[in-house]
This record gives sequence, structure tokens and C-alpha cells, in this order.
Amino acid sequence: MNDYRPVFEMSMPIRWGDMDAFGHVNNTVYFRYMEQVRISWFEQLDLVGRVDDGQGPVLVNASMDFLRQLHYPGEIIGRMSVGKPGRSSFDTGFELVRADDPTTLYARGNARCVWVDYAAGKSVPLPERLRELIEQASLDNVR
Repeated sequence: MNDYRPVFEMSMPIRWGDMDAFGHVNNTVYFRYMEQVRISWFEQLDLVGRVDDGQGPVLVNASMDFLRQLHYPGEIIGRMSVGKPGRSSFDTGFELVRADDPTTLYARGNARCVWVDYAAGKSVPLPERLRELIEQASLDNVR
């Protein structure tokens, strides 16, 4: 994530139901962790969940490198970073570590977010507040 800049971090419990029949966290759950970090960041910025504006993020692709298995119980830390914004989209990066093993990377992922008008079904320019926050993150990390 060389040209990505950190913007958000949060911890979450590994739940019993996150495990599969093999006793480790199922791969699909890693994507849910990434989603929760991204949505929590949007909520912190007050950019999603408002029905009245009819706009918000849609993922157009997502990928994950599964580096180590996670097991219940435990606490994880999800770290989100963002790339330079385009007109209506921006790329996000994700890193996952265990709280009791914060120097070991368990997963790393990426997702492209496109801001859309839900009723029109098409992309629209990023909200100015979001664009400014992404650009500010880049400036903060250059200093």
C-alpha cells in the first residue's frame, strides 16, 4: 500500500460464528471485517446511512490476500488506508492484525469504492468533504 495513506483503525472481536468447519475464520469473513472497517469510517465521517440524500458508496471490486489463519477467541485490528481520489471513485487498502500480535499481518486487501446516485444508478462526483479528507490524509503523511 505504498501510495495509500492511513485514515482509520478499529478493533473487533473474533466471533465463534466466524469460524468454519476447519476451526479457523472463514475466508469470506475477512471481507466482512474489511467491510465493517470501511463502513465504520464512513459512519464516523457521517457520510452513509442518511436516506434523504440517496447517494453513497458501492464497491466495484475487492480482493484479499490471506496471509495467516485467524482462530477464535481473540480481538482483531482492522486498518484502512485510501489512495488518491478520482472524480467519483477512490481505492481503499486494508490490513488485519490480531490485537495480541500487532506486528504480524494476517490479511491484506483492497477495494475500489464508487460514489453513486442510487436512484439514477450511476456514478456521481465524490462529496467534497470526502475528497478533502482523502487529500488531507495524503498531505498529513507527506509531512
